[in-house]
Amino acid sequence: MNDIRISLIQTDIVWEKKENNFRLLHEKLQALRGTTEIVVLPEMFSTGFSMQSERLAEPAAGETMTLLRRWATEYQLALCGSYMAAENGHYYNRGFFLTPEGETYFYDKHHLFRMGRESRHFTPGDKQTVFSYRGWNLCLLICYDLRFPVWSRNVDNAYDLLIYVANWPEERRQAWDTLLRARAIENQCYVCGVNRIGTDGYHLYYNGGSCLCSPQGETIVSVPDHLEGNATATLSLTALNQTRASFPVWKDADPFQLTEKVPNKC
Repeated sequence: MNDIRISLIQTDIVWEKKENNFRLLHEKLQALRGTTEIVVLPEMFSTGFSMQSERLAEPAAGETMTLLRRWATEYQLALCGSYMAAENGHYYNRGFFLTPEGETYFYDKHHLFRMGRESRHFTPGDKQTVFSYRGWNLCLLICYDLRFPVWSRNVDNAYDLLIYVANWPEERRQAWDTLLRARAIENQCYVCGVNRIGTDGYHLYYNGGSCLCSPQGETIVSVPDHLEGNATATLSLTALNQTRASFPVWKDADPFQLTEKVPNKC
């Protein structure tokens, strides 16, 4: 299968109220039934970007994952986003990709947002997550990861679609727009960025900017700023492979090796 349908959900998030956010998401998924194959949600879609990890984090078998797995099967679509996860005494900003066939892929956010003191409340992940779904190779990253191109580098075309889920405030919106396009161009891949709208519990305002970018950095589809809504597009793997074959910049990429870094809690 060469084409895949993907939908971006740009939404406000009720601060630290999981049940409210579950109800709102359920309504949106009902409307998307039968129209798409992948639905992408903002970072920490069920709580907002809260640092109350001890109170809000859940195990993998908790309410959030149980509910999302059921909906993925019921509505026959894959669900992607992040939530607060608890595991072995640690807390993670954990990205997820849940398929209607019952497969689960997790990614723990590697670059924790220093200025928001995320590193004081969460443990950083140390592994990238690249996985296959319906003939496509996908890579899932989270918010602040967008600023670090080495972490997302697409070595030998390991992935075709790079997904960023975020809570990215309006005051830094220019960086969001610029870096999404840069990641698409430098990695010769499609890039999906989904951000929230509204005001969080720390009085930060988010104006959206959710979009899909082509490998040339052009906008394929986007959700209007400041508004709740969704946008759906069909992506072509054939077109991507033709781009890579006709202009193979990936063959001239510099080799490198990631080394383990010492976590900084400041």
